[in-house]
Amino acid sequence: MKRGLARSLALVGTGALVLAACGGDDTDDGASGTSEPDGGGEVTEIATDVGVTDEPCPDAVNEDNGCIYLGIISDLTEGPFAVFGKELTAGQTDFWARVNDQGGIGGYDINVTEYTRDAKYNPQEHSQAYREIEPDVLALAQSLGTTQTQGILADMEADNVIAAPATWWSGWSFAEEDDNRVVESGASYCMQALGGLDWLAENETAPGSVLVVGFPGDFGGDPAGGAEAWAETNDAEFLGFVETGPNAAVGNQDAAVQQIVSSGADVVVLAVGPGEVAEIVGKAAAGGFTGRFLGTAPTWNPALLGTESAPALEALFYNIATHETYGSGTPAHEAMIEMRGEDNPPENDAYTFGWIWQYPLKDALEAAAANGDLTREGLFEVTDGLEVDFEGALPSVTLGGDLDRSVTINKVDPNAVLGVSTLDTGYVGPTAEAFDYSGPCFTG
Repeated sequence: MKRGLARSLALVGTGALVLAACGGDDTDDGASGTSEPDGGGEVTEIATDVGVTDEPCPDAVNEDNGCIYLGIISDLTEGPFAVFGKELTAGQTDFWARVNDQGGIGGYDINVTEYTRDAKYNPQEHSQAYREIEPDVLALAQSLGTTQTQGILADMEADNVIAAPATWWSGWSFAEEDDNRVVESGASYCMQALGGLDWLAENETAPGSVLVVGFPGDFGGDPAGGAEAWAETNDAEFLGFVETGPNAAVGNQDAAVQQIVSSGADVVVLAVGPGEVAEIVGKAAAGGFTGRFLGTAPTWNPALLGTESAPALEALFYNIATHETYGSGTPAHEAMIEMRGEDNPPENDAYTFGWIWQYPLKDALEAAAANGDLTREGLFEVTDGLEVDFEGALPSVTLGGDLDRSVTINKVDPNAVLGVSTLDTGYVGPTAEAFDYSGPCFTG
């Protein structure tokens, strides 16, 4: 289907072309298929191959629609981000349920439950799960973890698959790192560190020294790169990157706490799980540390308000997010509340993360459908230069062009919906704005 023809058709629901699926062959085997509308008139066709069927989805919302299958590889049971993984996946399930309620995309409903897999944040299990579901999905709606996603990139390139990430590594913004296979959104961990330090300098006292404590790899290394760049630009001392692991691996955070207390740092940037945050902040405060903690987006969980560390977190900790917390007033956030109905609020803001990470993939599916090509190649071709609208949750961006430098500053607040209240949103500090963002802050 040509672009001119696509523009001539009525748009409904999410803005995708809504075409009733009929004719063509089952495309599970990867053979090209087509869909065309009933009712006479001008025939329009959409080419399909892997992960798209003319048969409706299981429990279809629109029984006359075909089905687009998207895969999810998450941490759902035993890994360090299982609490987040469940809510990430719930947010994405609700996101696509809303799309289906609005008519689907291009005559297809979207299914993200049939091929959801738990990889427990383990790179080997992640790769195994990918190989298991790859023959049956058009793309991945979630690939949790940078190392895990990097581990399947070569396969994704060979299979012509794209993915929405559950990670904010700065490298996803650069084609030489991901071959444009990852449709990212939100400020990277690197930008979260730069933005948080800029905000502290403008709103409290400019830090004279900065330490980073985090998990190995990009989760800790990326904000460490941002913090080091900030220190160099602002004549502050960068005290280094202290690597630690999840408590399940290292037992406790005593070694990291000792280095924090002895460092004399004005600010410690944290890139660890929420459980480790509670232990680190509580023990450091008990040990006499009076500086500030800046936690990257996934470090906060409202359950921390029920720990002994809650007073220290209220006094010392800021969460640096990529967008406003659940319950904010943007159209995207209002849509989340509507979809959850009486089941409000979610357990944590990972629900919000999961929902917002889906917008680039939705817009790519709509663009590919408008082009008449919902094959893997057709989907991949529309991503570079794609304009993405986040319904107000994030600034609109052009994939492959814009680099989001804006962050949201949250303060622990026991009276807030998910335990944090927003102090500033869409904030771009002077160091972040001037930063030479021509490549990833960490490459491992």
